[in-house]
Amino acid sequence: MKKVLMIALAVLISVAFVTVTFAQAPAGTSEKTTTTTTTTPAPEKKETTTTTTTTKSGAMRFTGKVTAMDTAANMMTVKGKKGDMTFDVSSAMMKGEVKAGSRVTVRYMQQDGKMMASSVTKHHGAKTTKTTTTETTETPAK
Repeated sequence: MKKVLMIALAVLISVAFVTVTFAQAPAGTSEKTTTTTTTTPAPEKKETTTTTTTTKSGAMRFTGKVTAMDTAANMMTVKGKKGDMTFDVSSAMMKGEVKAGSRVTVRYMQQDGKMMASSVTKHHGAKTTKTTTTETTETPAK
């Protein structure tokens, strides 16, 4: 009987550790966890409430026109539909030569209150297509 209880206890502990491992966030995502504990004293008993809030910040996109480019500070300001945003482009992969006046799409993540760009893609101007019309006239044969 003692061996059966020991095996059952070992299986229970193993299952508990495996479920904790699967509950963790994947390695590539950033996760912020906030835990709030409130204790309310009462004459007979204490009530403890714990609230856990988890927020994940994924990559976001912003499209607009570059208004300022500071290469010394690795900062870029882009004006879009939602207003002006300033990005840290120190570790960003630049796709195309970006300068003031360029239309760009910035993929970024918010880290420590800063907008950290991961890639900046320059949009090329609208391609114009040339249309040629040929006019043919026929004359009736005699």
